[in-house]
Amino acid sequence: MEDLLRCGVIGCGHLGTYHAQKYAALPECDLIAVVDVDYTRAMEVASQYGGQAMQDYTELLGDVDAVSVVVPTAVHYQVASDFIASGAHVLVEKPMTTTVEEAEKLINQADQAKVILQVGHLERFNPALLGLELEDDSPRFIEAQRLNAFNPRANDVNVVLDLMIHDIDIILDLVDSAIKRIDACGISVLTGDTDIANARIEFETGCVANVTASRVSTRTERKMRMFCHHAYISLDYHNHTLTQRKIGQGVRLDGIPEIETKSSAYEDGDALLLEVTHFLDCIRNNREPLVTGKAGRRALETAIRITDMLNSRQD
Repeated sequence: MEDLLRCGVIGCGHLGTYHAQKYAALPECDLIAVVDVDYTRAMEVASQYGGQAMQDYTELLGDVDAVSVVVPTAVHYQVASDFIASGAHVLVEKPMTTTVEEAEKLINQADQAKVILQVGHLERFNPALLGLELEDDSPRFIEAQRLNAFNPRANDVNVVLDLMIHDIDIILDLVDSAIKRIDACGISVLTGDTDIANARIEFETGCVANVTASRVSTRTERKMRMFCHHAYISLDYHNHTLTQRKIGQGVRLDGIPEIETKSSAYEDGDALLLEVTHFLDCIRNNREPLVTGKAGRRALETAIRITDMLNSRQD
């Protein structure tokens, strides 16, 4: 039997607690520590899921094989960098860092240390997206909407870096093309930063993506629609449904090609458990994660471009 991977969770806030829960549930790893600057909180999480409660993450350096970094974005770089330097594999929550330069440094550091650097773009593990098969029919137009009710916990970054970055990451992966032009607009509603934003991203291939994100909505909606040369695809992340319509082989009596429709509904599943399991599997098998550091950097760079554009228009 292979030795258990020694794992830790840095940051015991709302999401960090769920990371601890997933590590504790997986037989291939041993959750040896949970860390938070609020030691009382760390003790609460440790009492639930095991491991030693710690207040200073530097005391854990060299004692773990892998960590989830679930601290405020402003300190992602320092914490992740310290663990990479100690030889640990790192799953860092999105956005991976505050600047593109920091992201680039983490990528290079992980490459040199030969450790896995995975970025926590959780939506990549949504069962509806995993069921998507584009084949060779690349998107020509994409429309994405991500609407959430206001959550006081998630306001250390603007709505672009908080919510829209999910769709940015997915779109950049689907289109796989350089960006030609970006237009964006947004407003602040309840916070001192942008709470509603829309971006139009035009790619060198000619594909256009229209992306809207709001964290002050009265409803939750996470949808994406794609128009390809021979297909229309509707994906609902929230309800885990996927509908794909494409031109079939047959022809109707009026000479118009038949349209084939395939609709799939997926069980809720546990995207975070899939993400953590994938992270550990990549470590075990020394393979590239679904969301690499380079993918995280690419999404961050685009999100920052949009943010800068919004800020310049509000000045």
